[in-house]
Amino acid sequence: MKIFHFKEKLNSLPVGSGEIQPPINVRLKPTNVCNHNCWYCAYRAENLQLGQNMNVTDFIPKNKMFEIIDDLVEMGVKAVTFSGGGDPFCYPHLLETAQKLANSPLKFAALTNGSRLTGEVAELFAHHATWLRVSMDGWDDASYQKYRGCPDGEFSKIIHNMKQFKKFAGSCYLGVCIVVDNRNFEHIYDLIKLLHQTGVNSVKVSPCIVSNSGYENNKYHEALFAPVKEQTERAIADFASSDFELFDSYHTQLDTFRKTYNWCPYLQISPVIGADQNIYSCHDKAYNLQEGLLGSIKEERFRDVWFSDKNRFYAIKPATVCNHHCVVDGSNRMILDYLEADRDHLEFV
Repeated sequence: MKIFHFKEKLNSLPVGSGEIQPPINVRLKPTNVCNHNCWYCAYRAENLQLGQNMNVTDFIPKNKMFEIIDDLVEMGVKAVTFSGGGDPFCYPHLLETAQKLANSPLKFAALTNGSRLTGEVAELFAHHATWLRVSMDGWDDASYQKYRGCPDGEFSKIIHNMKQFKKFAGSCYLGVCIVVDNRNFEHIYDLIKLLHQTGVNSVKVSPCIVSNSGYENNKYHEALFAPVKEQTERAIADFASSDFELFDSYHTQLDTFRKTYNWCPYLQISPVIGADQNIYSCHDKAYNLQEGLLGSIKEERFRDVWFSDKNRFYAIKPATVCNHHCVVDGSNRMILDYLEADRDHLEFV
């Protein structure tokens, strides 16, 4: 519901408004390099549509990154979220980038696997970032090796990194997203207990996405659903408090990912800038040149591309090309309901 606090932005979204306002949040993918190899990673799974045109060696040059930040500040963008592609903490210029953001009015946050959450860059995020979320799946060193193809001891290192991160005593809200699959579903309670002891601020329990089909996703999780729910409810009873948020996002998907609307409000609210220096509609369409591309900033500034042509925001037709998992589908439906309300009857609330 956060978007409804930005009424001017909402009213600018339809094509008939004739107005282009800056995004509220921009999702930045600074690099496609990652030091883990998660089997369910949507950007690397061959059976998922996401990331189909991704070059794993791409990264945003330092000068271009600084130019982007200058543009976002000038445009009045409110926040930046670093995500993959790859792991943002594998980006060679992350420290200087975060320092520049810390000296700007932009809020910033990041998603990471946590393995490089160390040293000066970790301390800077602890004191200046708004939030940081670590994705986890395994429950010990051996399972982490199997899940991610990473060195032995990686799980223990990440737990240590998060403990040290909290010791910086910064204001950054540290969360963990547990990605549930058919190997870890019996370890959810114990992992939440460990994370609670580690000192993180929140844990989110979510399903892995294994297919572009909602039916196939639900079939995969069918046998896991009851045991995961039981463990999550027990963990909420045992650990949830004002200092530890436990969010149960483990639910069945829609029976179909089919969309019925022909323009996407959210691509004007939270677009993606990829490591290939292209602008995409969302992270579910990132690195999809045929169906998700809004423009390129390789030779142009982000601000110039964004304000150049309002029609670009309506070229992507969700009913035609977005019939797959979409994290903002629910938000899009609410926004469209809001915008399409009968103006002659608004007073009859």
